[in-house]
Amino acid sequence: MRRISGMLAAGVLMGAMACGGSGGGGTGGGTGAGGASPAAAKTTIAVIPKGTSHVFWQSIHAGAAKAAQELGVDIIWRGPIREDDRDSQVSEVEGFVSRGVSGIVLAPLDDSALVAPVTSAMRNKIPVVFIDSGLKGGEYVSFVATDNAKGGRLGGEHLAKLLGGKGKVVLLRYAEGSASTNEREDGFLEAMKASPGIQVVSSNQYGGADVESAYKKSETLLSNYKKPDGSLSIDGIFTPNESTAFAVLRVLQDNGWAGKVRFVGFDASENLVKGLASGQIDALVVQDPINMGYLGVKTIVAHIKGQPVEKRIDTGVRVATKENMDSPEMKDVLHPDLSQWLKP
Repeated sequence: MRRISGMLAAGVLMGAMACGGSGGGGTGGGTGAGGASPAAAKTTIAVIPKGTSHVFWQSIHAGAAKAAQELGVDIIWRGPIREDDRDSQVSEVEGFVSRGVSGIVLAPLDDSALVAPVTSAMRNKIPVVFIDSGLKGGEYVSFVATDNAKGGRLGGEHLAKLLGGKGKVVLLRYAEGSASTNEREDGFLEAMKASPGIQVVSSNQYGGADVESAYKKSETLLSNYKKPDGSLSIDGIFTPNESTAFAVLRVLQDNGWAGKVRFVGFDASENLVKGLASGQIDALVVQDPINMGYLGVKTIVAHIKGQPVEKRIDTGVRVATKENMDSPEMKDVLHPDLSQWLKP
């Protein structure tokens, strides 16, 4: 649970109403929010996120519920509360294999730890579709996700443009073993290499799996670049996910640095969008998590029905700024309406 953000605490409550169990569970006639057991002959898909409290995962849940309703299948939404609880996610996969669900849609929170349980699922004739992150090897049906390397490059290129191709920047990483954010971080660093006038003064620090941890790490990191007059000696910051972006925003606000250093984050939440509107965040690289959850379920159901599916499905990524945030296409991503799919 997060003590830093009231908004995110409300998000946890929202997830708790829509889910149950270790990180959320619920089986309903295509909504993923009811409590009825699925009919014996009905297709039942387990959807296992990395966590359940972030707005990003709630959006994934909404997209999965939307697809389930359209297709007339049941989903069971369960995942760890914390995004560093590898053992919990491994147990969830193993449990659904034992239960004999029709298929699994999984966002692996570790690119190595989930290889064995996923291999077991596939060998037990339970197909697996990955969303958000992949694995180092292993069998799977399809990978439905953002082009994360491209997203990182877009963020880096935008930051370089804001800085005029020169200055000092820091990268606060997310967590070791997370394939999606690793790719974003690598993409960002690739973009920095294309701007020789920019010096990356720190790129080896990890914020951790929650806002509270990331707040402490980012406060320590930025304090290293505090000048005698209290200002920062760096010119730009990049963060690769929602929790690290929000943590850095809070540190900048709490120290009077907000709006005085160029800042590009990744993903969107109510607080991050407010930061974008106020100019305290210069840009957000945004995914389409509702579409990711939706296509994840649609892809696994198509495979179960014997229909051909693509091995890699790109769900899109773009850069939101204060100038374009009110455009129709950005509004749908920055202000998603989850209530129509996630019912109490």
